[in-house]
Amino acid sequence: MEKPCSTKGEEGAKKKTFVLDTNVLIHDFNALESFEENHVVLPIRVIEELDSLKSGAGEVPYSARRALRNIGIYSARGDVSRGVPLPGGGFLRVEVNEENYFREHKSDNLIISCAMALKEKQVPNVVIVSKDTSVRIKAGAVNVPAQDYRRDKTSLFQKYGSILKGEVDGNTIRSVRYQFLGNDMYRLWSTGLRCAIRANRDLNGISPKNTGQVCAMDALTCPEISVVALTGKAGSGKTLLALAAALHQMTKKGGPLYDRVMVARPPVPMNGYDLGFLPGDLLEKIDPWMQPIYDNLDVLYKTPKDVYENKKLGKREYKSYQYLLDKGFWEIGNLTYIRGRSLPGRYIIIDEAQNLRPLDVKTLVTRLGEGSKIVFTGDMGQIDTPYLDAESNGLAYLIARLINEEDFCYLNLEKSARSDLADRMAVLL
Repeated sequence: MEKPCSTKGEEGAKKKTFVLDTNVLIHDFNALESFEENHVVLPIRVIEELDSLKSGAGEVPYSARRALRNIGIYSARGDVSRGVPLPGGGFLRVEVNEENYFREHKSDNLIISCAMALKEKQVPNVVIVSKDTSVRIKAGAVNVPAQDYRRDKTSLFQKYGSILKGEVDGNTIRSVRYQFLGNDMYRLWSTGLRCAIRANRDLNGISPKNTGQVCAMDALTCPEISVVALTGKAGSGKTLLALAAALHQMTKKGGPLYDRVMVARPPVPMNGYDLGFLPGDLLEKIDPWMQPIYDNLDVLYKTPKDVYENKKLGKREYKSYQYLLDKGFWEIGNLTYIRGRSLPGRYIIIDEAQNLRPLDVKTLVTRLGEGSKIVFTGDMGQIDTPYLDAESNGLAYLIARLINEEDFCYLNLEKSARSDLADRMAVLL
């Protein structure tokens, strides 16, 4: 890579040479286009890791295949071992020489060693880009600058989601907001339209416990709002309210507003085990992750007495959620195989959405068909997916990208409705 490696002088001092970790391309397979006029180096170990990840279903293999395809497009334009132009004006090079400055022959060490070798060759402004904190720490320990991948990081969700109090300037309203004025609650549209909302609603026996829940109930049942994002700490009622709203709209006297409800949660465990380690078929593997949904449905919906009597089962043996699934009213969604589907007429609930990548959220939203509505719930303080944080997860990305859309609503439920104990524990622990 003659130009990237030998760039000197005033221009070279300004440009950087970014050495990418594999996880950056898994997080965003179009990352090569995100570094403007700077240069990008891919250690050969990154290509090998992408190759090992490309097989199978799911978003990670898909991202690996797309990343390899993008690299292949650039390599077809010239000698990628010397450097080929990138759209922003920099160059892309694949570094094939594997020097190892560490005792252990690990991928992380080889990626850091690649950056160290470039520095020894007097390449200016070498920076490692990795979503792995340990890689950034190790790089710093050997005096190599390192940073997180910043393209889709956003803290915009911290500025929105609250209920407005008192009079507001209509020109400052973005997407759908809610206003508490005097003793009345209003839904505000970007057009300046203001609609009063009921504070004493009841959805399948669930009544709002605070003003945040009043507004959430309205957003979840308003047909003009196509996408809803609910955030809040444990016990704020996000999931329960979303499920109650779905049930309410499927059991209306005039007929259901949607053909079916689909509920899904990313199968991201706290204990480190993935689906492959669990027994049973695909639905049985998903079952442990869906248990919080089932618990809420048992609270919200009571199976008609004749159903379990005809089946000669007791109430404990025939769960309410099973009746809903058997009747086809509800569907347990598997996010691993959502790509390629079209989902018209659905009320879709994605729980624990803070554990999704931006790419995952984009995949979900682009599945929506005519007459569908999608609800994302999550807690920015409870992220279990490796390499994601409060500013880079899919839920934060969704809020930042849709905050100016008139059919989008974002609410942050600040109060816990579970119990005073749960509220205190969420703060203290």
